Amino acid sequence: MTALAAVLAACTAADGPGDIDAAPWPKPRPDRPVVELELDVADDLRIVTGTEHVVFTPDLPVCELVFRAWPNKPVTARAGNRLEVETVTVEGQRSAFTVAASGAPDGAPGTLVEVPLASCVPAGTPVQTTLTFTLDLAEETDERVGVAAEEQVAWFGSAFPLLAWEAGRGWAREEAVDVAGEMATSETFALRSLEVRAPAGLEVLAAGATLGQVPAGEDVVHRFTAPAVRDLTVTVGRLAVVHREVDGVRVHVGAPAGTTTSPEAWAEQVEASLTRLTAQLGPLPYADLWVSVLPGTTEGVEFPGAVQMGDTDPREDAWLVTHELAHMWFYGLVGNNQARDPWLDESLASFVQQVVDDPDRDPDPGEPGRLATQVGRPMTHWTEFDHPSAAYVRAVYVEGADALLRARRRAGAEPFDAALRVYLRDNGHRVAAPDDLARAFGHLPTVLEELRAAGALPQ
Repeated sequence: MTALAAVLAACTAADGPGDIDAAPWPKPRPDRPVVELELDVADDLRIVTGTEHVVFTPDLPVCELVFRAWPNKPVTARAGNRLEVETVTVEGQRSAFTVAASGAPDGAPGTLVEVPLASCVPAGTPVQTTLTFTLDLAEETDERVGVAAEEQVAWFGSAFPLLAWEAGRGWAREEAVDVAGEMATSETFALRSLEVRAPAGLEVLAAGATLGQVPAGEDVVHRFTAPAVRDLTVTVGRLAVVHREVDGVRVHVGAPAGTTTSPEAWAEQVEASLTRLTAQLGPLPYADLWVSVLPGTTEGVEFPGAVQMGDTDPREDAWLVTHELAHMWFYGLVGNNQARDPWLDESLASFVQQVVDDPDRDPDPGEPGRLATQVGRPMTHWTEFDHPSAAYVRAVYVEGADALLRARRRAGAEPFDAALRVYLRDNGHRVAAPDDLARAFGHLPTVLEELRAAGALPQ
C-alpha cells in the first residue's frame, strides 16, 4: 500500500476528517469512499485541470469501477462545457478505461466512464484509484457549470469524475437525458482534502471547512476538507464574501460586483430560511454552508453544504432560497438516485419549503389522469413529452409536493413530521429508495394511500 493509500485508509477507520456534530443524525459509514481532489484553475477561468485520488471499499464484489462525467450531459455539453478523463491508474498501475456516451450529445465526451479491474475485488477490499481530467467551462451557462468573463467568476458543480456507487445495489449507470434536472447518484464520501489553485486576488468558495491558503508563485492554493459529502461545487472569482454564524453553522456568501442584491442581504435571507428549516427538520447536517450568487444563472442548484443561486432578489424569491436549503436534508443528508427517483429529493424539498414558508396553503386536491399520478417516474420518462422539462417540473415539484401536503393534512401534522424525521435519521448518509420512505410512514396508512395515488409508491 502506498503512503497516500495508507493515510486515506486510516481516515476511513475513524470518523473521518473534521468534526461530525449534527445530532440526531447518524455518522456516515466508516468505510465510505475517501476522496482527495487537486484543481488548477487557469488565469482566464475557462479551463480547470484536476487530479482525483479515491479509495473505494465496495460492500459488494466488483469487477470494474464506474465514474460519471456530468458536465457532458445534454444541457451543459451543448453550451460548450466538457469534462474529459485523461488518465486512470488503479493501485498505482496505468489502467485502460472506456467512455460511453450514455446520453451525451454528439461531439461531447461521454457521461459514463468505466474502468475494468485486473481481477474482481471481494466486498470489503479497498481499491485505490487516481484519475486526471480536464474541465472546459463555457460562457454564462444557465446551469451548474460555467464562466462569466466580464464578472471574472467561474463555477463548477458535479464537475469531477463522480464515483457512481449505490451501496447494496451496485453501479448507477442510468443514461443522462435532455431534461433540466439532476441525474447524479453518489454515496457519501469523506473529502479528505480539496486543493484549488487559483490566480491570486480571487476568492474560492467550495465545501466543508477551510484549511487556509498557501501561496504558490503567482497563484494561491485554497484548501478545504469535509467529513461527509456526496458531491461538491466550487466557485472561483472576484467576489465579495460575507461570513456569519447561524445557530452554530458557519455561513459564507459570495457574489461578484454588480449583482442585484448584496451578499449581506443574501446572508439575511439564508439565515431566515435556515432558521425555519431547522425548526422543522432538525439541525443542518453541515458545519459550513457555502452560497454562491452567480451571473447568467436564473434559479438555484443544490450541493451538500453548498448552493449555487441565480442573480435574483432573495427577498422576492425567498421560496427559492428555502427550497435549495431544504436539499441539505433531502439529497445532502439523505441521498437518492436522482435519475431513478427524482421525487425523493425534489418533491420533498418543495413540500418542506411550502410547510415552513406558507403553512396555510391548501394543496391541490389532485385529479386522476393528470401529471398528478406520475410523480414517481424516472427522468427518462419525461423525454416522452413535447415539453420534457415542463412536464417534469409540474409532476415532481408541484404535484409531488401537493401529494405530500395532502398526506400531512390527512395524517396530522405532528405524526407526519415525526415520521419524516425518522426517515431522515434512519437513512442519513445513505442513498435511499422509495421503500425506505414507505417504511418510515408505514404506521400512517393515509400517507401511503396518497403517495400511491400520486404514483410515488407502487400500488
